[in-house]
Amino acid sequence: MRIVVDKNIPLATAAFEGLGDVVLVDTTEFSCNAVKDADILVIRSETTVDRRLLEGSRVKFVGTATIGTDHIDTSYLETQGIGFASAPGCNANSVKEYVLAALLALGARKGFSLAGRTLGVVGVGNIGSRVVRMAADLGMTVLQNDPPLFRETRNPRFVPLDDLMRADIITLHVPLTRTGTDATYRLFDRSRIAAMKRGSILINTARGGVVDTGALKSVLASGDLAAAVLDVWDGEPSIDVDLLSHVSLGTSHIAGYSLDGKVNAVKTVREAVCRFLANESAWDPASELPPPQPAKILLHSGGTTDEILRTAVRKCYDIELDDHNLRGLLDVPFETRGSYFMKLRTSYRVRREFFNTRAEVPAGLESLRKTIVSVGFK
Repeated sequence: MRIVVDKNIPLATAAFEGLGDVVLVDTTEFSCNAVKDADILVIRSETTVDRRLLEGSRVKFVGTATIGTDHIDTSYLETQGIGFASAPGCNANSVKEYVLAALLALGARKGFSLAGRTLGVVGVGNIGSRVVRMAADLGMTVLQNDPPLFRETRNPRFVPLDDLMRADIITLHVPLTRTGTDATYRLFDRSRIAAMKRGSILINTARGGVVDTGALKSVLASGDLAAAVLDVWDGEPSIDVDLLSHVSLGTSHIAGYSLDGKVNAVKTVREAVCRFLANESAWDPASELPPPQPAKILLHSGGTTDEILRTAVRKCYDIELDDHNLRGLLDVPFETRGSYFMKLRTSYRVRREFFNTRAEVPAGLESLRKTIVSVGFK
């Protein structure tokens, strides 16, 4: 059994070597020739899997170590009898932590506290539901929009998208779909963005195509929106640098790039491959992961809850470093911007999730202890 795996997937060899002969291929080198002799293909979101890639190959199973599947022609796989698996929810906690880091960073820049603010969450699945719980624990008022879940449950907590337009901050957590009742392509188009509350903030960690790039640039230039945080971009890896210059925080599609999230995805895909092969072997990557940096944080009582929380979060995940690194794109020649963006992703630093780190809180600060625990720290 020949298993061709993207070499930028962490622990790729260790995960799959007991199931067949593992061949590692760089993300940029996937081609018909690279996969023609593969029985199993394991890729990331940068690789488009369709007829053009697979025709004439012997691929019988495709796994993507991602939550999204818009890079996979699943209809083609089905017609060819090719098995498929993705990793829904694998990086949900990582994205939640990214959103928290963004909120705290913007709060510091713009002088607002999270408690009492209204957050609109569009898409309340694996990621959105975690963001909802976190925001509520932080004292935010949360508005939830998810039409499919509303139709399924009739739960009145799911409100129409129009109701979210009064929110101080809107965060997007939907898949990119172009057809059907709930198509999300350009869900936030010119009219939708114009309807947002003046001075509000838009966060997009879903897919670039969910937001109209031109409309967002216009509204940011006019000052009608106070800020935008973008982790995803139309046309990746060749992104709109003019839009980058307008957003408050911009990152290179790494919101879900914690090491823990990546390894969760590898485990999920490996389990699917094992089922496909009727192989019951187990794999525990825990001993192969590096220790968290830092392993412990000492918190002090001085400052507001947001300030103390911001200190703790930044020690584990510095979103402003990712923003700084992406802005380096503005200084490179046009023809190398795509490769620069890709390199930020493929060579991304090790980032562990908060649950790996112990936070020591001064005695008597019970409310702070609850807050620290609620966002994920030990």
